[in-house]
Parts: sequence; structure tokens; C-alpha cells
Amino acid sequence: PTMARSESLLMLENFIGGKFVPCSSYIDSYNPSTGDVYCRVPDSGKEEVEAAVKAAKDAFPIWSSKSPLERSQILNKLADLIEHDLEAFAQAESKDQGKTITFARTVDIPRAVQNFRFFASSILHHVTECTEMPAMGCVHYTSRAPVGVAGLISPWNLPLYLLTWKIAPAIACGNTVVAKPSEMTSVTAWMMCKLLEKAGVPPGVVNVVFGTGAKAGEALVCHPDVPLISFTGSTLTAQRITEKSAPHCKRLSLELGGKNPAIIFDDADLSQCIPTTVRSSFANQGEICLCTSRIFVQRGIYSEFLKRFVAEAKKWKTGNPSDPTINVGALISKEHLEKVRNYVKKAQAEGARILCGEGVDPLALPPGNQKGYFMLPTVIAEVKDDSCCMQEEIFGPVTCVVAFDTEEEVIKRANGVKYGLAATVWSSNVGRVHRVAHRLQSGLVWTNCWLVRDLNLPFGGMKASGIGREGAKDSYEFFTEVKTITIKH
Repeated sequence: PTMARSESLLMLENFIGGKFVPCSSYIDSYNPSTGDVYCRVPDSGKEEVEAAVKAAKDAFPIWSSKSPLERSQILNKLADLIEHDLEAFAQAESKDQGKTITFARTVDIPRAVQNFRFFASSILHHVTECTEMPAMGCVHYTSRAPVGVAGLISPWNLPLYLLTWKIAPAIACGNTVVAKPSEMTSVTAWMMCKLLEKAGVPPGVVNVVFGTGAKAGEALVCHPDVPLISFTGSTLTAQRITEKSAPHCKRLSLELGGKNPAIIFDDADLSQCIPTTVRSSFANQGEICLCTSRIFVQRGIYSEFLKRFVAEAKKWKTGNPSDPTINVGALISKEHLEKVRNYVKKAQAEGARILCGEGVDPLALPPGNQKGYFMLPTVIAEVKDDSCCMQEEIFGPVTCVVAFDTEEEVIKRANGVKYGLAATVWSSNVGRVHRVAHRLQSGLVWTNCWLVRDLNLPFGGMKASGIGREGAKDSYEFFTEVKTITIKH
């Protein structure tokens, strides 16, 4: 029986120099909704990274000398191929990550497609500067060139979505890449590799090495021939990346965690605000760096908000991710579920009130999902600002609701964490919306909406939420070297 079982497991292979290459050792990857091992992922290290970097270096001269238009056509072709297989990608993402099939179909995979199309287009529209010095008989201009081999490390919460958000600009600009997806969610990256040749991506331009951060990630970050690293993940890992890459003076883009506030003033339109704030708290099981985990409600509407918010949160159904009527899927792993539950326990121990969800409401799961890593949307009230639930990134379906009195006070409290990624402000007073948005220490501020994105504009955080920005202009600047050229005539 052990033989039969291992045969049914999906076996992934590294993609190096345009070929799938087996690895000497593998790690188990779990289906979060059942708790079973369903896939084996290469446990790559120095050797595999070395081979991938070599392939990327060898491919660089040809790829970087292609015109932006040629690269653009290839990116568009790749987008078409992923879109053609959208359903298969969505199914795989849902099974591998635990997210609902609905979310994978409507958010993850369409956005991965859009990432390629967006950078395929934007690469055609960049211009460089030129200045003249007539008195000196000189003209100056700048030129931009790809940097070389880009190391891309992406997380497990939005696997293909965040991997393609890095691969697309990197190769659009003429770099070649070695990517390392999360070992917990590697399947859609492996599926994408199968489409590269058909899209016209030359061998070695995109290499994918699977494995853990400690082994494969570290080898990539420490490699002397990888001049830039783009990473999305935890602040703790980013500190290690910074230390390890410092001796090589690498260029870093770090997109890290958040502890995002929603500020709800008493003139907010609650009919819009409540469903959106439930979504911003619990979408993708709360496993999005942009999710709302601290909700500040003005005292006049606090009790009404709480009543309606909890009622709406209770309508969200938790269960088998492949069921299209489900709103909340499984969390990524057993360990992560334990970590998230512990935050709720700590809040309880500190005297906070758990209004719904974990430990309060019964969680009924279908027979096949009893061993999965599920948790109900959980709302915590009366929690102190200095509590770990209000200070640390929980990254699960948990949000804290507290009252505030004045605008001045709430800005100070909203800014009182080490993170500064995203914030939402709800008010019908235009002046107030602008005032508050300006004073929040946050890379993104949404007012009267959430997660409405224009990919042209900078994406990224302040403080412990990261270094650098991603977007049309920002990604272009990160993935290219600028040179100033002076000509005397």
C-alpha cells in the first residue's frame, strides 16, 4: 500500500535551463483542507541554485539584447496560455493553498494573467531623461539596462499571483531569473514552467528552484552572481536576507507584513463599510498582507457597528475550499493554525471578548475535511492597544474592534505599531478623508473601499512593512541599472 500511495502523489521537479530536473531529496507538501500529504517538492540547496544561476547567466546576453517589443510579445503569449488553463490553475491553487476555489478563480489566477499583460504593456512606455548645457556644449541623457540574474522569493498566501508580480517585471526589463516559491505552495509555479517554452521564453530565462528558505532561499541570497533579490514574506526572514546579502551589496526589494487599521468615523456609510470590512478582514482566510486586523470605530456608532459586523461575519461559511458556496477555506498549515489560535487564547486571557468564531461558535466540517486546518472568522473586542493581538501580525481570520473618540487620537493609535503597509478610512467627509490619509504612516490608504489596485502606482510599505515599492515605474527602476551619459559636441 505504501507504494501505491506514493505513486498517487504529485512529484514536482526543478525547472533549470528550460528542462525539468529531478532532485536528490524531497519534502512533503500538505493539502490544508484534508491534512494529507498530496505532493512532494524538491528540497533544493546550493547545488541546484548553482545550476539555476549558471543557466540564468548563460541566457542573459540573448534575452537582454531582445527589444522590449519582442519581450512584450512573449509575456503576452504566456498570459494567454495561463488564461487558457485558468480553471486547472485555480483548482491547483485552491488544493495546494487551502483558499476557496472562488477566490482562486476570481482573484489569484486572473491577477497572475494580468501581471504579465500589464508589464508586457508598461515596458513599451518608459522614457529616459535628457538635459542640455548649451554653454558647455554638452548634452546629457540617461539609459537603462537590465541588471542581470534576479533572485525572486515569493510567499505561500497568493502563490502564483505574487510570483508573477515579480517574474513579469524582471523579465520584461531583460533580466533572467531564479525564482524560489514557498515550499508549501509550489504547484502552480511548476505548472507555469510547463508553458514557458510554448510562450517562446528561451531556456534559462526563467528558472524555478523549489525548496525551503533555510536551504534554497539562503543559497540564492548568498550567491555572488545574483545582484538583486526581490522578496515578499515575513519581516523576520527579511532581516536575515538583509544580513546575508550585505557583503555582496545586493539591491533589495522587501515587501513585508502589515498590521493594517481600518478607521471608521461616525459619518461612514455602514451599508458599504460593513460588508467591505468583513471582506478586508477575512478574505483568503485573512492570509493577505493587506488584510484589516485592527478596526477603530468612533464611539457614537461603536455598538451598532459591532452588532452588524458580527452578524455579517457569522454569515461567512467555512468549509471545503472546492465548494463554490464557501467563503473561508483552510489555513496554510497545522503550525500556522495553532499560531493563529494562540493569539485568540492570549486575547481571552487578557480579558478581551471573543464575539464570534474560534472557541465561541461550533465549526461543522464535511467528513473529508475533519483533519483540515480550518478556523471560523473571529472578532475580538475590548482589546488593549499594547496587546500582542493589536501589535503583531496574526495573518489569519482574526480581527480586533476597538472604540475611539477623536480624529487626532485615532491617527496616533493607528500609527502606534511597527508596521505601515495599508490602511482604510471610512467617512463621507472629503476633507477628513484627505487629512487622515496624509497623516497615516502607511504605504497604501484606501478610503471607502478596499483592495482597489492600479498596478501603475507604487505598492509597498513603510517602517517594518518593507523597503522599496513595486509598480510600473518602481519595478522598472528596481530591475534596471541607470547610467548617465554626457556627450560634448
